[in-house]
Amino acid sequence: MSEQLVGEGRTVLVSGASTGLGRACARHLDDLGFRVFAGVRRSADAEALRAASSPRLRTIMLDVTSEESVARATALVSAQVGDRGLWGLVNNAGICVSAPLECVSPAQLRHQLDTNLIGHHAVIQASLPLLRTAHGRIVNVSSGLGRIASPYLGAYAASQFAKEGYSDALRRELRPFDVAVSIVQPGAIRTPIWEKVSEVGHRTLDGAPVEVAELYRASFLRFLEGNDRRARASATRPERFADAVAHAMTARRPKSRYRVGFDSRLTSVLARVLPDRVLDAAFATIVGEAKTSELDHEESHRES
Repeated sequence: MSEQLVGEGRTVLVSGASTGLGRACARHLDDLGFRVFAGVRRSADAEALRAASSPRLRTIMLDVTSEESVARATALVSAQVGDRGLWGLVNNAGICVSAPLECVSPAQLRHQLDTNLIGHHAVIQASLPLLRTAHGRIVNVSSGLGRIASPYLGAYAASQFAKEGYSDALRRELRPFDVAVSIVQPGAIRTPIWEKVSEVGHRTLDGAPVEVAELYRASFLRFLEGNDRRARASATRPERFADAVAHAMTARRPKSRYRVGFDSRLTSVLARVLPDRVLDAAFATIVGEAKTSELDHEESHRES
């Protein structure tokens, strides 16, 4: 216990706490005695979270893509913590645009980056005066795709690669102020985000020009099905993620990176030891069907 700090008297702000990993994290920190401000976007989610938590936990409306929402939320937190400052910030809010990059519109890519990267930057900027006061901690939630980019997850991987670099620079810049920065990289964990990934993927494919969508349709739909199966089969639970965040908030010397789940740890190893040519060959099984579909499409066009 001497190596751990207690949560009592310390305040943490968690974004993206409506469901899934963010909700599990907010509830676990609440159980540990932290005073949690849980950022949500819908009143129904706020009510459900409050009902499942202690009276300490407070929900606040927080849309990280809105500078006005970020300003209101952090002003509310500032008014509550006063001179004590903010001990922790968990940047968990995020979305996943899964689609062939040729089908992803510039607007969709901007929204992906705005939510997963720029929105986190806005919350960090607004919270840093409070974090410096408390000599607190920042946890940025990335994923295993922050090290290896899978086909059909290029937009999402771009946001996570960027978040990794952003977090490394931030950690080094804030070291003189005794503000720690950690990255948590969860692997596949069954949460509601997987249903959203499939919905967005189908909608993106259907919104692309038909001649482009058909080049990828067979392999991409198979990819979505495989993603769903892997998430359902994953033995990693949201509680493991919450434990990693809690360690970053309570350890006297938090880690710079926490890899949650076997697949996240494996991805980290493969990214270090395998050359691009080998990784490309491994991913060829995902996109191989696209080549077949393209040939079939061209053949049917000639026959007609």
